[in-house]
Amino acid sequence: MTTSTQASPDLDVSRADRTLAAAAAAHKRAVRLRTRDIALAILTPLVLLALWEFTARQGIIDARLFPPPTKIIDRGVEMITSGDLMTHVGATLRRLALGMVIGSVLGIVLGLAMGAWRALNAALGPMFAALYALPKIAILPLLLLIFGLTETPKVLAVTISVFFVMQINTVAGVRQIDDKVLEAARAYGATGLNRFRLIILPGALPFIFSGFRIATGTAVIVVTAVEFVASNTGLGFLIWNSWQLFQPEQMYVGLVTVAVLGAVLTGLFAIAERLSLPWKRGKTRD
Repeated sequence: MTTSTQASPDLDVSRADRTLAAAAAAHKRAVRLRTRDIALAILTPLVLLALWEFTARQGIIDARLFPPPTKIIDRGVEMITSGDLMTHVGATLRRLALGMVIGSVLGIVLGLAMGAWRALNAALGPMFAALYALPKIAILPLLLLIFGLTETPKVLAVTISVFFVMQINTVAGVRQIDDKVLEAARAYGATGLNRFRLIILPGALPFIFSGFRIATGTAVIVVTAVEFVASNTGLGFLIWNSWQLFQPEQMYVGLVTVAVLGAVLTGLFAIAERLSLPWKRGKTRD
């Protein structure tokens, strides 16, 4: 009996040591995998750019259509120094900012209302589903006919595209809230504005932030397409005008800038999501 009692603490210590060792090994493996992923994310585009540079310099691909990346970088530096690139970036950012703010506010407010009130969702849901399928660039001629060649059609095209994405995601976010949570909130007297503020909005936030990331990509595509045909400033105009004048280096500068702009904006929303949803961040780490 005494021997068994003495062996028990030793057994517990041995188990604790094995648990700690397993946890340390799992942490090292996670760090190793994360380091590998970062290295792959950096090295893969660098290798592809080096291959592009080599094949263009050696004449394996047509350098008139695919100029070496070093020439594109040189042209980009020239455009930044002269201020031309910043002028186009500023014009595109203004249209994006206005369209996203207006579209997001309208989409979130209406999405919350449609998610909370079944009758409103029944009245507007089918119509919005049909309009969402309509290519947003297809309504540009109508907007130009109504508002002319002003900034309004460009901003409205972005607003409309963002609105539908945010409205759909917000409705989905409200609908996925557990009915038991809503019943408990009612039981504790959370009604009206308090119900929205304390239950519905926090519950829908993950879907709303997902909508922001999707809407950002959609908005960048739409504003670039609109600037192709209805603007004399902006990154879309820069790309289209460079193609018309056969200036491939300048065209690639515009394409790369659009890609970087979309990635930066999407990353900012991802950071905002992590800061705004600490409970989700903690769950992801586990």
